[in-house]
Amino acid sequence: MLLQLSTWIDVENYLKNNQSIIIPIGSTEQHGPNGLIGTDAICPEFIAREIGKRKNIMIAPTLAIGMAQHHLAFPGSITLRPSTMISVIKDVVNSLMCHGFRFFYFLNGHGGNVATLTAAFSEIYADRSLTQNNQNLSIECYLRNWWQGDDIQKLSKELFDNAEGAHATPSEVSLTWHCYPEAAKPMNFDPMIAPNGTFTDAIHYRKVFPDGRIGSNPGLASIEAGKRIYECAVNAIQQNYQEWIDNLKKT
Repeated sequence: MLLQLSTWIDVENYLKNNQSIIIPIGSTEQHGPNGLIGTDAICPEFIAREIGKRKNIMIAPTLAIGMAQHHLAFPGSITLRPSTMISVIKDVVNSLMCHGFRFFYFLNGHGGNVATLTAAFSEIYADRSLTQNNQNLSIECYLRNWWQGDDIQKLSKELFDNAEGAHATPSEVSLTWHCYPEAAKPMNFDPMIAPNGTFTDAIHYRKVFPDGRIGSNPGLASIEAGKRIYECAVNAIQQNYQEWIDNLKKT
């Protein structure tokens, strides 16, 4: 169930039996010469939508702009400040809490979001505790990166071995091509595997990683690989979501 394609009556009826919601969250940032700028939002969005169909779970609109300041030296990248992103996440969760949602499963597509998401969760919990609001009803915010899990890691290793890298990976590029095959841009790279390293701000990032890749070779990406990664990720995330729900019922 997509929240944006539901009526308020649909949501009211849903909440009678289920107070959980999956919130895809990603980023709008460069992903190398052949990766889509929307990669980090596309991946969790399509995975979440499939899980929503299978499990009849409410799926929130994707939060598609994240913490991506280090990519701003590449055209098309957009960022929120960490403080702005924390405010956005708090407002989204608090809005949904007003209606009766209590359990918020954030399906994340961007590693750069993790620290800010975690901080936002701490702010949400602190506000609730300090105001002594609705103490009889607990809430929980949960973070899961779509690429987590032994099965997904094993498949990425099988497909791309040490060319997977850390950014503009062939796994995420392949997954987006499965979602949007018309946008696939196969190409070769020199060097095939990009350098690894650390970075600080946007200027530093572009100096160290001039084509945007980190340790990866997205020249290995394919629509066929994307289909396998998608199916594996959907199964893994669906299982993780169900385990999370089952554990909540025990508390």
